[in-house]
Amino acid sequence: MLKKIIVLFVISIALNSCVSKKLYQELDTKYSKLQDLNRTVIKEKDNLVASKKQLEETLEKLETAYAELSTQKEILDNEYTSLQNKYNNLDESYELLSAQSSKKLAAQSKKNKELLAQLEEKGKKLTIESNRLEKLQKELNLRAKQIDELQRLIDAKEAKMQQLKNAISNALHNFEGKGLTVVRKNGKIYVSMENKLLFNSGSWAVGVQGKKAVEQLASVLSKNKDIQVLIEGHTDDVPYKGNTLIDNWDLSVKRATAIVRILENNHVNPTQITAAGRSKFMPISTNKTAEGKAKNRRIEIILAPNFDEISKLLNE
Repeated sequence: MLKKIIVLFVISIALNSCVSKKLYQELDTKYSKLQDLNRTVIKEKDNLVASKKQLEETLEKLETAYAELSTQKEILDNEYTSLQNKYNNLDESYELLSAQSSKKLAAQSKKNKELLAQLEEKGKKLTIESNRLEKLQKELNLRAKQIDELQRLIDAKEAKMQQLKNAISNALHNFEGKGLTVVRKNGKIYVSMENKLLFNSGSWAVGVQGKKAVEQLASVLSKNKDIQVLIEGHTDDVPYKGNTLIDNWDLSVKRATAIVRILENNHVNPTQITAAGRSKFMPISTNKTAEGKAKNRRIEIILAPNFDEISKLLNE
C-alpha cells in the first residue's frame, strides 16, 4: 500500500512538473504583454500629465485674461453710464434751448445791433485817428525836409570851417613849430600861441613876431564875418609878482584883450570877438617842469561857426 502511494506520488510529481512548465511559458508570455501594456499605459499617463499641465497653464492665462476683460468691461460700463448721463443732459439742454430759441434769437439780434453801433463808433474814431496820422505824416515830412536842410547847413559849416582851417594854416605856416599850432576838433578851430611867441614874462605887451602872427590871422578872419572868435588867456601856476595887476586872472585877461586889440585894428569885426581869462586853471601840461609851464602859458583863439541859421531852423 505504501508502495502504491509512493508510486502515485511519483507519478503525480511528474505530471505536475509537466503542467508547470507549460503554465510558466503562458504566464511568461502574458507577463511580457503586461509589461508592454504597462509601458504603454505609463507613456500615456506621462502624456496626459503633460497635457494636463498645459491645460492648467492655459486655464491660468485664460483666468487672468478674463479678470482683465472683466475690469475693462466694468470701466467701459462706467464710461457708458457717464456718456449716457451726458447724453441725457445734452438732450434736456437741447430741448430747453429749442423751447427758448425765439427768445435767444431776439437777444442775439439786440446784441448784434449793439455791436454794429460800437463798430460805427469805432469807425468814427478810426477816421479821426487816420486824419490825425495823416496830419502827423505831413509834419514828419516837413521835419524830414528841415533835417535835410539842417544837415546841408551843417555840412556847409563843416566845409567852410575846413577851408578856414586851411587858410589859417597857410597864413601862419611860417610860425608853426615856433610855439603856434592850428588844430580842428569838435567842429571848431583852435589856434594856440605859446607866450614865447607873444609876451615876455609877466607882460601883456605883444612882441614883434607875435603881432605879425596875429595880424596874419586877422587877414583871414576879416574875410569871414560869420565866424565867432573867442580869445582865451592862460597862465602857468606861478603867481603874478608885478605891481600893476592883482594876480594871474588879471594877467590872463590882459593878454587876451591885447590880442583882441590887434584883431580889431586889423579889420576883424568886434562883434565877432569875445575875450576871456582862464588864469592857471586849464593847463594842457604839467606845471612841475619848465617845459610844461611854457606850454601852459598860452593864448588860445577858438574859432566857431555862427549857428544862427541852424538855431532859426530848429525853432521853426
